[in-house]
Amino acid sequence: MGEMICVEVVYALPERQFLVQLSLPQGCTALDAVKASGVCAAHAELDVSTLRLGIFSRPITAETLLRERDRVEIYRPLIADPKASRRQRASNRPLRKKV
Repeated sequence: MGEMICVEVVYALPERQFLVQLSLPQGCTALDAVKASGVCAAHAELDVSTLRLGIFSRPITAETLLRERDRVEIYRPLIADPKASRRQRASNRPLRKKV
């Protein structure tokens, strides 16, 4: 048996968070960690083939090799385009008068 590494898999929803710590063999991928975590079984809306993943806010691919203490994050799709939302908020704001 090879050396083991400790990693976390995280999936956050607005009302709760799924977080599991795993001990996996060295050389495992982010996708291996997601599958071993059971998050897809607990959340039917997740499709393994289309997951957007990251490690500490840095986007990665499913084939990325994990290192000790990595936190694999599963990202939800955006509800709205951030640029469009900002433009909308700015257009609703009253104009400032110069003094």
